[in-house]
Amino acid sequence: MTLPHWESPPDDLGAAIREVKTALRARIASSGRTVDEVFTVVEGRIDAAVEQVEAAKARGEEVWPVIRYDDIAAGTVSSEQFDLVRRRGCLVVRGHFEREQALGWDRDIVRYVEGNRFFENYRGPGDDFFGSVGSKPEIYPIYWSPAQMQARQSERMAAVQAFLNSQWKHESGGTTWFDPQRDSLYPDRIRRRPEGADSGGLGTHLDPGTLDLWLTSAYQKAFRHLFDGSVEQYDPWDPAYRTAGPQYPGSTMCSAFRTFQGWTALSDMDHDQGVLHTVPIPEAMAYLMLRPLLSDVPDDDMCGVTVNQVFPANEKWHPLLMRALTGIPDVKAGDSVWWHADMIHSVAPVTNQRGWGNVMYIPAAPWCPRNERYAAEVREAFRTGSSPSDFPEEHYERDWADRFQPADLNETGRHGLGLS
Repeated sequence: MTLPHWESPPDDLGAAIREVKTALRARIASSGRTVDEVFTVVEGRIDAAVEQVEAAKARGEEVWPVIRYDDIAAGTVSSEQFDLVRRRGCLVVRGHFEREQALGWDRDIVRYVEGNRFFENYRGPGDDFFGSVGSKPEIYPIYWSPAQMQARQSERMAAVQAFLNSQWKHESGGTTWFDPQRDSLYPDRIRRRPEGADSGGLGTHLDPGTLDLWLTSAYQKAFRHLFDGSVEQYDPWDPAYRTAGPQYPGSTMCSAFRTFQGWTALSDMDHDQGVLHTVPIPEAMAYLMLRPLLSDVPDDDMCGVTVNQVFPANEKWHPLLMRALTGIPDVKAGDSVWWHADMIHSVAPVTNQRGWGNVMYIPAAPWCPRNERYAAEVREAFRTGSSPSDFPEEHYERDWADRFQPADLNETGRHGLGLS
């Protein structure tokens, strides 16, 4: 059965949603199972995972796996740690960079923005999403500082990204979906939240896409096991068909395929000071994708998912998942934090924050057809000092003479930008 699909956002979203939901229900029914039966299988597996997370918290254990960079670099990560990363889909890398290196980068960023009169020229949040945190600014729309580029192209970053990519199947069915040893240097922003700050945080959401996850041909193939009755075969670590397909445009889109989202800490942060939380269950994506097909959801609704907004997760539609929401442990400057790119996450609010809360957003985005296409746009933004095309058109750095220059690229950086 061929599913109806729209490779760009349909003009009538409600009609498209009704059409695809009818088709998805029919495809599941053709397997001899009902939507309710398939969802019950997923719900049972997720419920067991939620109970594991709750039990770990009750025992006083850290839910987030914590792995030392030295073990990643030496190849001495234990099988137990490896299995826990795959089960939880998130981790903290201790000592990813030397603490003084990270603190030095933080100081360099301050000099970079102050020396270029960023604060005098700041025009306010460029998008509605991060605007909700009450930036003054908290999120700096800066991409090409020497500090950021040095971190992106460093050997230590490449080693961790390769380790993270190896959690996924990069080959299946005779196809190589991505190169786990080569990253595409996806450029993102900086967060600097000062001591004493009040921040509204960010609500529970996920970032792999929006309605395109149900409506485009590539994602219908990627989630094929959810929609053809073979739900037991669904694997959240299988990237098949995701590394070449399109994504609907919008102010919160990511044109790249990421195995993990991530950030590198530029300051020490305590676990109760407005930090990242995730639902540490990679398989929860199956729950999120099937939930709109149940009969209690209006036929023209995907549990609130729409275009040009982040994919919401909430108590109304996903109360089971919300029970597992878990924050990171304390981190030090130089540690990095990573979570599977399909995972529900949020940032907790904070009042009168203790200490700074500073990070560089750097994901793992392995080289693949989708990322190779986006790299051409990244190269042009890098050359001109512009904001990358996934982000609001703010372009603060175009005339900043001390931004990172092409001559400063090492071989990893050139590879990541598709220059060699």
